Amino acid sequence: MPVFKTPFNGYSVKFSPFYESRIAVATAQNFGILGNGRLHVLDLNPAGPISEHIAFDTADGVYDVSWSESHDSLLVAAVADGSVKLYDLALPPTSNPIRSFHEHTREVHSADYNPVRRDSFLTSSWDDTSKLWTLDRPTSVRTFKEHAYCVYSSVWNPRHGDVFASASGDCTVRIWDVREPASTMIIPAHDFEVLSCDWNKYDDCCIATASVDKSIRVWDVRSYRTPVSVLNGHGYAVRKVKFSPHRQGLLASCSYDMTVCLWDYMMEDALVGRYDHHTEFAVGIDMSVLVEGLLASTGWDEHVFVWQHGTDPRAP
Repeated sequence: MPVFKTPFNGYSVKFSPFYESRIAVATAQNFGILGNGRLHVLDLNPAGPISEHIAFDTADGVYDVSWSESHDSLLVAAVADGSVKLYDLALPPTSNPIRSFHEHTREVHSADYNPVRRDSFLTSSWDDTSKLWTLDRPTSVRTFKEHAYCVYSSVWNPRHGDVFASASGDCTVRIWDVREPASTMIIPAHDFEVLSCDWNKYDDCCIATASVDKSIRVWDVRSYRTPVSVLNGHGYAVRKVKFSPHRQGLLASCSYDMTVCLWDYMMEDALVGRYDHHTEFAVGIDMSVLVEGLLASTGWDEHVFVWQHGTDPRAP
């Protein structure tokens, strides 16, 4: 399957929810420490290489990207300078970004568009907060500040438009309802930093967490004293975890051990696939909503891979 070489280090990759052959990739120069960033929008060609549809340059690294669920041309970017930028692919690069929000006081590490309401999105930052935004407001709707350390990921529940989860370096995951004044649940998920979380797309009470402790844990928020499943197999910190949009038990992960793993937490032998195509930290993973089994990954080796589960990502 095709490969794309980015000038900078890859940080995040996301399939478009509207077009099966389109992906967005967030990248940062010098491993995100200092330097510029670039947001790529790429088109997959059935018979040929991946082509670049458009690219947007930023003064600082781009750590994450999220597609709008309501407009096929809109993207939200999480930027290392603390800004949140909105891009419209229908407009030329000179007219972009169409909005730039400056509220976070440190690097913005994640962005997630609301799949239920489709009118709002979340960002999370190393300033220990998550923020809720809508397209029609010049400032954030609300700031969620309870975590004691960096918030690496905030993710909407796939069924409840007011509920989200946040994963933090304070070793907890918090569940929030935007209608409530404080978090509704605190899960002491790991003994080390929690770098990522994601909701099961078929069970709105099920959430997966990924940690520096090399493990992925699956939780039922109705009884979170002990995890439903613990998935061990990565050799270093697990950077991202993502549930399948097509199969209830299936989830993908990527790690500083340079591998991408596929798991079915409902099976006794949970590890169902391991891919070692990256030559540096694998930090971005996504699964296509529109094409079952289609995966994309990116990493610090400046490569974006797109492949069908069960095939070799490096195969031409």
